[in-house]
Amino acid sequence: MNFAEANKQLVREAFRPWEAGDSGPLFELIAEDVLWTVIGSTPASGVFHSKRALIDNAFAPLLDSLEDGLKTTFVDLAAEGEKVFLRFESTGHALNGVEYKQAYCWAMVMRDAKIVEITAYLDTDLLARVFA
Repeated sequence: MNFAEANKQLVREAFRPWEAGDSGPLFELIAEDVLWTVIGSTPASGVFHSKRALIDNAFAPLLDSLEDGLKTTFVDLAAEGEKVFLRFESTGHALNGVEYKQAYCWAMVMRDAKIVEITAYLDTDLLARVFA
């Protein structure tokens, strides 16, 4: 198995439990000092320089805005060298009544079996409406 295929397998195996409600394995794959960019100008957008900063400033506020958390569904995965591209969808119901049906593409860089960089592409207008 080549480097790109090994990275794809690591990400796919770590993502699978999230589809059943457990995001832990995926977040364990993410380096503590990850450089994570969430596009846009929403309250959850920005550049985060650690896993903790991302969780505190992006994931926690989103989850706090939803009634019953997120249901995630894998779409597809591609890789070339240290780059891995993950597409997935999530659904949920915001406390303000907005239906959250989001499509994501995470462009990731992996080194030493860890995700060290992620740029998250998503519908930022939908995200802003969830936070409104």
